[in-house]
Amino acid sequence: MSKTICLLNDSFPPLIDGVANAVVNYAKHISRNGGRAIVVTPNHPDADDAQFPYPVVRYPSIDIRQKVGYLAGVPFSPEVANCVAKENVAILHSHCPIVSTLMARQLRQITDAPLVMTYHTKFDIEISNILHSKLLQSGSKKALVHNINACDEIWVVSKGAGENLSALGYEGDYVVMPNGVDFPHGRVSPESVYEATKAYNLPDGVPVFLFVGRMRWYKGQRIILDALSRIFTEGHDFRMVFVGSGSDEEQMKAYAQECGIGEKCIFTGSISERETLRAWYCRADLFLFPSTFDTNGLVVREAAACCVASVLIRGSCAAEGITHGRNGYLIEENAESLAACLRALWNRRDLMRQAGELANQEVYISWETAVHTAMERYEVVIDRYKSGLYPSHRQPMEVLLKANGELMEDLGHLMALRKEMHHHFEI
Repeated sequence: MSKTICLLNDSFPPLIDGVANAVVNYAKHISRNGGRAIVVTPNHPDADDAQFPYPVVRYPSIDIRQKVGYLAGVPFSPEVANCVAKENVAILHSHCPIVSTLMARQLRQITDAPLVMTYHTKFDIEISNILHSKLLQSGSKKALVHNINACDEIWVVSKGAGENLSALGYEGDYVVMPNGVDFPHGRVSPESVYEATKAYNLPDGVPVFLFVGRMRWYKGQRIILDALSRIFTEGHDFRMVFVGSGSDEEQMKAYAQECGIGEKCIFTGSISERETLRAWYCRADLFLFPSTFDTNGLVVREAAACCVASVLIRGSCAAEGITHGRNGYLIEENAESLAACLRALWNRRDLMRQAGELANQEVYISWETAVHTAMERYEVVIDRYKSGLYPSHRQPMEVLLKANGELMEDLGHLMALRKEMHHHFEI
């Protein structure tokens, strides 16, 4: 595939989050598979785009990090439009329904390329949790759905993400396009595991459980701590390792002490070095991820890459593809259910290892595979667009100002939402 793909997202290195990581891997694997990637993203004063083997085009941003902790993109730039217009773009792919999709809607006017948008995050849950005003909730959801409806095709990272998008008010079709992970198949060496974990108290023969993710309560850590408190009072020893950082981390440490298991819990903070993180997965007996917030559960696939099975909430997005007792374990969203699962598996490392091996075979998806599938779908999107099978969003130049006025109205709602999201959540 020799076509040029323009990827857009509100975050990109040096800002790192799950969606930024997805865009980096899309760009890398598009380039490796004979295509050409261009990334369009807001300006960042610390950006070093020379490290990337593809163009990174940045549009203006407003630095309001001291107030709300992020840079707000301003998606109206003639310079960026002129730059992208010269690139013979075959398809536009936005990874955020806010500013990036507003920019992509403008670029479609110039490139006459179809616009795909991937829905990564449960925006309706965030809106409801953050904005207590029903009027503001309604306006924010309406603006998001308006922006999403303006795209030619919608992708979601899981079936659950699609259901969540429908709950937001979107009534159109969508395609499930899972993300991949950048871990290779298989475990690291015992020597690497030892080097990565030797500084911590991890006695031989004592089960090690692992959580990787944001240290925010909505990720399900309270269920883990309450369940392990029950297990500990029954005389079982263990180590619970939390990898990640977040504003609730100190509260979690205090709560672990309150539960009487503070000495059994290890908080490593964030681990950016991927091989070190792989070593931690390989040291674990089980990966505990009782989160209903996540739409894709990439950490579950990272664990599967290392032949480690996960314990997940039944019906959650992260649990898609998991068969209880085969390639993972499913529980209800409460501490007693998790404790019952752990009791049943205690001293049965053979069962846990077998489930981990099957997870490696059945759950793991590499970024190479994920992007290859996406590139095949790009061809379908382009053909459908050229055949007129998508609703026409193209506008003549004489009404472009009116279109931009509508975009600005959407932007007002969406930026208000984004400000609240970044204040209350660490996206």
